[in-house]
Amino acid sequence: MEISGGITASLAGRYASALYDLALAHGSVAVVESDLETLASAIRGSDDLAGLIRNPEVRREDSAKAIAAIAQLLGLSPLTGNFLGVLAANRRLASLPDMARAFAAIAAAERGEVSATVTSAHPLDAAQIDALAAKLKALEGSDVKLNAVVDPAILGGLVVQIGSRMIDSSIRTRLNSLAQAMKG
Repeated sequence: MEISGGITASLAGRYASALYDLALAHGSVAVVESDLETLASAIRGSDDLAGLIRNPEVRREDSAKAIAAIAQLLGLSPLTGNFLGVLAANRRLASLPDMARAFAAIAAAERGEVSATVTSAHPLDAAQIDALAAKLKALEGSDVKLNAVVDPAILGGLVVQIGSRMIDSSIRTRLNSLAQAMKG
């Protein structure tokens, strides 16, 4: 498996890489990736859950029981549940959001996908997302997985980030450039 050294150099990357290898061996990469997305979404949506995984005062046994109950409640696969148990036992639950991102990056790289974050002032519909994905595929030469984000502060247009490259066609940036040009 050829993945970025930057990903596997981090603690989260090493755990994500090990989980990816296990998921690949079990033929459940897509299931685990979906589980981690569900879990990351739950963490973002619940201050209590985010506090639980980051609280160093919670005993290992208690955090293991809590995370097992959450895994069952969310309907996560046994492999993901076992992984969460290992994280709880090793006091690594605080790194779970980073691990989920690293796992998604590894899985996307193995599928030959490139991830892109598209920020717009208003939600994009499915046709717009499909058209943008097709244009970015032509630009990149490989499939592009889009993560759509809404930020009204950009006023209009799009900001597309693909890896370290950014394509900024937002109205906010254009207005700022015009203001700078007028100042001389």
